[in-house]
Amino acid sequence: PISLGGSLGREQATALGAVITIEEAAKRKHINIKGAKVVIQGFGNAGSFIAKILHDKGAKIVCISESRGALYDPEGLDIDHLLELRKEHGRITPLFDNIIPNEDIFGIDCDILVPAALANQITAQNAGDIKASIVAEAANGPTTHEATRILTENDVLLIPDVLASAGGVTVSYFEWVQNNQGLYWSEEEVNQLLKTKIVEAFDKVYDIS
Repeated sequence: PISLGGSLGREQATALGAVITIEEAAKRKHINIKGAKVVIQGFGNAGSFIAKILHDKGAKIVCISESRGALYDPEGLDIDHLLELRKEHGRITPLFDNIIPNEDIFGIDCDILVPAALANQITAQNAGDIKASIVAEAANGPTTHEATRILTENDVLLIPDVLASAGGVTVSYFEWVQNNQGLYWSEEEVNQLLKTKIVEAFDKVYDIS
């Protein structure tokens, strides 16, 4: 917590780091974030913040999923409304009748797919169905090795989890630095330094790949 030496910007840092990598990947793929169609698997801390940040940047979040199903609207979901429902009810998919099975989300027509839930979700069985140009691993190990090979062969830009989800641990490092110095930064400073670090890391990983 902030009162015990926590860092401003930490709560959404994992999501913000993922979004920064998505923006950098979108530049490589010549995709405009504004209007880009996004599918997000998982609507917990990381997934919901990613949805909100991308939505505010003009992306069209066409699908979000929870453990019992997914909400899909090709015209884009009302993320602010869904976040209010999540705050009030916890899970949101049980509140709707028109949910789709989770296994269907990987075949949805989209520009960006963000697995932000569980490990081993993208496998050899469903990797070939993915239509996204970018897959950002906001979860830990959501893509199997065989699926990684298939996605790469299909010219999908796969952002690995150790990069896409590095925002949180990076700001935890910033927290440690601030406490060592006894000098605390504004949220804007934290976010800007996070962007600098993540972009630098993305460039290095992309160039090596």
